[in-house]
Amino acid sequence: MNIITIYSHPFRNRYPGAVMDAFHEPILKAGHSVDILDLHAEGFDPRFTEADHACFWGGELPDEIKAMHQRVAQADQLAFVFPVYWWSMPALMKGWIERVFTQGWAYQYGKSVEDRGKEPLDGLLTNLPTTLIGIGGSKKATYDKYHYDHAMRTQIDLGIFSYCGVTDVESHLIYDVEGDINAPNREQGLKFAQKIGEDFISPNRVQKNVKQAFLNDMMSK
Repeated sequence: MNIITIYSHPFRNRYPGAVMDAFHEPILKAGHSVDILDLHAEGFDPRFTEADHACFWGGELPDEIKAMHQRVAQADQLAFVFPVYWWSMPALMKGWIERVFTQGWAYQYGKSVEDRGKEPLDGLLTNLPTTLIGIGGSKKATYDKYHYDHAMRTQIDLGIFSYCGVTDVESHLIYDVEGDINAPNREQGLKFAQKIGEDFISPNRVQKNVKQAFLNDMMSK
């Protein structure tokens, strides 16, 4: 099995990198392969260019986006590891999604761009099991108080992945990791990331459906 992990942090040797390593440890130990797509190290340009705009309206895919499509297509599972910036993923990672999740590859209205607004949406990505690990500086109580975690799941899990046909999504947050005083939290976070990796490749893993879970939650309120 091959897992592609999209990683967004300026440094590979800081805590987010350690979280990613802990997540990968049981995966590699089990004999699976990992493709690390380090957005900073690879110099990915997150800016939506004129070529991307042309592609949005039916033009050719930029070569660098074709290469990204090929890497994702080779994966059996998809992972994202990132620090939480302003209650979401970093702009670099969001820009990767904006450029890579193209019409005709990630989603489609009808048969062509001319059907946009007339025909219903089809999510084209296969339902790749997907996990997201966000590393936050704030306490869990802050996320709970303002429902930031719920807002992130709605925006990212539902609004991006489910929109494109990937409903088997699980989100995890590691809280309160900044400063020397929170060293124990960072240690617990690494253990948590390792457990996420173990569960992600487990043959007993239960498939998620974030869209149905969201609708059930709305109906219960």
